[in-house]
Amino acid sequence: MSFFLHDIKPEPPAGAPVIGLQDRGFLLGDGVFDTAVAIGGRVFAAERHAQRLAEAAAMIGIACDAEAIRSKLGEIGEACSGHDAILRTTLTRGTAARGLWPAQPTTPTLAVTAQPWSRTLIGEPARLCLARIPRNQRSPLAAIKSLAYLDNILAARQASEEGCDDALILNLDGRVACSTIANVFALRDGALVTPPTAEGCLPGILRRIVLEEAAGLGLTPVEAPLSVDELTTSQACFLTNSVRLIRPVVSIGDKSLNLSPHFAGLLDAVIARIAGDTGLSIARREISPAFVRTLP
Repeated sequence: MSFFLHDIKPEPPAGAPVIGLQDRGFLLGDGVFDTAVAIGGRVFAAERHAQRLAEAAAMIGIACDAEAIRSKLGEIGEACSGHDAILRTTLTRGTAARGLWPAQPTTPTLAVTAQPWSRTLIGEPARLCLARIPRNQRSPLAAIKSLAYLDNILAARQASEEGCDDALILNLDGRVACSTIANVFALRDGALVTPPTAEGCLPGILRRIVLEEAAGLGLTPVEAPLSVDELTTSQACFLTNSVRLIRPVVSIGDKSLNLSPHFAGLLDAVIARIAGDTGLSIARREISPAFVRTLP
């Protein structure tokens, strides 16, 4: 016997957004997503986020115009005017009959949701465990934010069970790929090193911005493979993503890591980019108190 949930629930209010029970994103994880922040109603790096999502969709055969995504991001961002918000954009292949590959063309589903964002998330220090589940850097899914995120979810569960904030995920060759939600950087002898995307990490928006800003801070940006030993013996290590911006890593397993005076310059550079893009500034007193205490 089977039943549909919508048969035993009241009808949704007129005009309310509805995701169909036959939507392939809901049933099969057939889609991609993106996470951005809106500061006072203005989306940071909106064009980059929209372009990356459109490119990820194209990789799996979902047609969607980057400008349509950017427009919807801007619309939802403006609806949050006066507030800071995390914007989650989800794009699925849409509704189709049962089966792995749809026999007929589908109409993609695009949804953008907003939740409150606190600036105190910026710079919050992280303790990492080593994830037991490896990342397959040879899979096309390693290069996109697929809705099929269970490997990361299970690694995040492991981190929680071990009393850590996040998990460091290695690729099939045992080298550093990423964390469950962020790109990884190491400061090594004046170089700012991060794994190339071929190692299994996502082409993060903050990752690219940090690489662009490195030279101006006297650091050499380098995309190169990293072993766990190279990471734990670096002068410092940090994570980047669009929600927490720059997040210092204070430990990996039982190995403690140092903090770096370069963190202040990197943070200031990213905040300056935000101000230039949105016209709104973020003060140091608004970010993670634990991070502020480490800054000069």
